[in-house]
Amino acid sequence: MVTGDNLDTATAIALNAGILRNEEEAKVKYACMTGKDFRETCEGLVKLSDEGGKLKEAIKNKKAFRDIAKNLKVLARSTPEDKYTLVTGLKELGKVVAVTGDGTNDAPALKKADVGFAMGITGTEVAKEASDIILLDDNFASIVTAVKWGRNIYTNVRKFL
Repeated sequence: MVTGDNLDTATAIALNAGILRNEEEAKVKYACMTGKDFRETCEGLVKLSDEGGKLKEAIKNKKAFRDIAKNLKVLARSTPEDKYTLVTGLKELGKVVAVTGDGTNDAPALKKADVGFAMGITGTEVAKEASDIILLDDNFASIVTAVKWGRNIYTNVRKFL
C-alpha cells in the first residue's frame, strides 16, 4: 500500500484491510516505511544505457531495494516519485506490477506498471490516458472482477489456439 497519508494512519488502514498483520508492524524490518526512509535507503533511480544505447532507469542501491521489496507492506508519506521508483524496482526484480491511481501525479507509475488501473469518476484525464484499465465505478472491488474476466478471456484464447 503506497499512500501520502502519515505512517500511523496508513498502518491502521493496512491492519484493518488485512494488508499488514500486528506482528509485522513492529518486528519485521521495512514492513512499514515512510517515503523519506525509502528514498534514502534505495538512493533513488539512476539512468543507464542498455545494449542499444537506449536510456533506462534502474534502482541505485539494488541490494537495499531487494531487502525492502521482500518485506514492504506500507509506504506512507510517499511522493509520486516514490511510487514510480517502487514500480521500477519491482519490475527490475521480474515482478508483475499493478498500480491504481486517480491523479495526474500517478500517471508515470500507471504507465510504467504492467497493468494500470485508473478511477473513472474521480480520475483525471491524464491518469485515465496513462492506465490500461479504467474502473468506471471507482470501486476497488471491481479490480477482482476485472482479473476474473481477464483470466477467463486468457483461458478461452488458449483453448482456441
